[in-house]
Amino acid sequence: MDIRGRSVQGCSENIVDMVDMEDETFAISSSSAADTAFDSVIGCIEDIIMEEAFQLLQQNFMERHYQEFDNTDENKLSYTPIFNEYVELLEKYVEQQLIKRIPGFNMSTFIEHLMEHKDEVSGDIVDILLSFIDFVAFKEMVLQYKVGKEGRSLDLSQGLVVTPLTPAASSHTGSSQLQ
Repeated sequence: MDIRGRSVQGCSENIVDMVDMEDETFAISSSSAADTAFDSVIGCIEDIIMEEAFQLLQQNFMERHYQEFDNTDENKLSYTPIFNEYVELLEKYVEQQLIKRIPGFNMSTFIEHLMEHKDEVSGDIVDILLSFIDFVAFKEMVLQYKVGKEGRSLDLSQGLVVTPLTPAASSHTGSSQLQ
């Protein structure tokens, strides 16, 4: 069997073509050109958000603005321009990278396909993309950054209750306390 790899539209995702060189029969799965293009864009987005340049861009933004956010239901007016700046900065960066890597890339077409396939896309990618369009997702991301930055974590000790594994141990302990 001859296996040939080929690069897909300038991203690190590769498709492997398998050619039957013997009398063996293989089931071949085919997908539409639109599905293949969509998968290629998702692969590129994964590459982009994992790259150091994107991580630094996002981290520097969070570093400049995390102190403004509070974990309350009430949203300050100052959140709106910060959110708009975030969307413009990171969405523009991702779109520019996609245009460089995928000839003929169109963000509007991709958004349409994303809505059709949103259940098939990895959670991390969806979270990043949602932070571009959903203020609540953005605020949660900033608050998570703030918690990590300030070294705070969720304290579950208030709700912890220790119970014995065997009923005999608890009745024995209970009887000694009554005497």
